[in-house]
Amino acid sequence: MLPLEDGFSRRFHYLRLSVTDVCNFRCAYCLPDGYRPDGRKSFLSLDEIRRVVAGFAAMGTRKVRLTGGEPSLRRDLSAIIKAVANTPGIEKVAMTTNGYRLKEQAREWFDAGLTALNVSVDSLDPRQFHQITGENKLAEVMEGIEAALAAGFKSVKINAVLLKGLNDHQLDAFLVWIKHKPIELRFIELMQTGEMDSLFRDRHASGDFIKQQLLGNGWVQQLRGLDDGPAQVLMHPESQGRVGLIMPYSKDFCASCNRLRVSSVGKLHLCLFGDNGVDLREQLQADAQQVELQQQIQQALSTKVARHWLHEGNTGMTPHLASIGG
Repeated sequence: MLPLEDGFSRRFHYLRLSVTDVCNFRCAYCLPDGYRPDGRKSFLSLDEIRRVVAGFAAMGTRKVRLTGGEPSLRRDLSAIIKAVANTPGIEKVAMTTNGYRLKEQAREWFDAGLTALNVSVDSLDPRQFHQITGENKLAEVMEGIEAALAAGFKSVKINAVLLKGLNDHQLDAFLVWIKHKPIELRFIELMQTGEMDSLFRDRHASGDFIKQQLLGNGWVQQLRGLDDGPAQVLMHPESQGRVGLIMPYSKDFCASCNRLRVSSVGKLHLCLFGDNGVDLREQLQADAQQVELQQQIQQALSTKVARHWLHEGNTGMTPHLASIGG
């Protein structure tokens, strides 16, 4: 077995797999003008998804997160979840969603083998939610979160992109909401991408001020698990919910990198803010190509650099977060 290890002794147990770059929301920090098709794309088929996950699992991947765009826009999503969950070696199957179809589909996805959900909720204020996402659907998304908890999901996380002057003052409202719910709230710093330079200049805020507020009010930072994402997670003895902070501009953020990305068209991306990616699709046409697939993945991984270059204003080739699944 070829190990998923780079030249800096970082091990990669976590794969973020995009199944589409199409999204039906118009979030200000991602697709403010809505989804704009770039030609007719052929997204990974169910068989190709099964093969790429099998290849990564054979090399040590234990957790797969399905991303988009919006994954629920795939009609075969339940079949995809089942295929990933049934892959030998895969222990956790997570998904990031805008919650648009969560109320109707939560039980079906859970039964198919989905073990964890991240739902985007950038504001608890309906008008501001509409302003940020372009959709007046906060009530439906909140109903979907309740449906997910009722369906049996033990891991439900809420993603809120931190936007200066919009939702950066809403910590108290979020804390009240999660106090009696087994939910992890995640504030994600706004990240600069190729199409979002002006928004970044106007709206970026460091998550450190939230961390300092929490620490000053009795919250305690937790140790990071082997296949956890990059969030700094804090807990409080009087809160059932937890708070996570994803701060890509913080010191040594990349030192604990444990994730790789495959786009919806089969390109391996070593970093969210890297180059155009390595095309794996030719090696996904038959089960017999698993050795070649793993060799290509390992060869690409040997070129992974130590860190991103966001501090220098270099956002790589990523035009927006939906393009390779965030």
